[in-house]
Amino acid sequence: MEKLVIKIINQSPNPVPAYATEGSAGMDIRASLSEPVTLSSLERQLIPTGIFMEIPVGYEVQVRPRSGLAVKNGITCLNTPGTIDSDYRGEVKVLLINLSNEDQVINNGDRIAQLVLAKVETASLILVQQLNDTVRGEGGFGHTGTK
Repeated sequence: MEKLVIKIINQSPNPVPAYATEGSAGMDIRASLSEPVTLSSLERQLIPTGIFMEIPVGYEVQVRPRSGLAVKNGITCLNTPGTIDSDYRGEVKVLLINLSNEDQVINNGDRIAQLVLAKVETASLILVQQLNDTVRGEGGFGHTGTK
């Protein structure tokens, strides 16, 4: 299978994002910090990575939480999944929140999120006065019940 090429600049001392296993969908990305960051309970901070990417048009890179960090430390990403657009050239930063009851420390080199490449389709929106009916209609937010 041919892989899509994404140009990357790594201004951190850490390895570039990488897949942990052959079947991994996401590449782990690491914190690039000059000193540790302490996240208090319910505190959120934007964590730098030192990574800059040139994503091809027609694709995005999604920033997603790492399950191990969430289950072990209560740390997850806000705005999940975050989107890195193909025309963004700034540093990739990860918005983390501490959902635990204890302070959590993020150190330089810690794996803080995963990056997932996704194809993007664009749409043309057409303004109309009426939409086709469906069986579901306007039912939403739990309209099908709990069982």
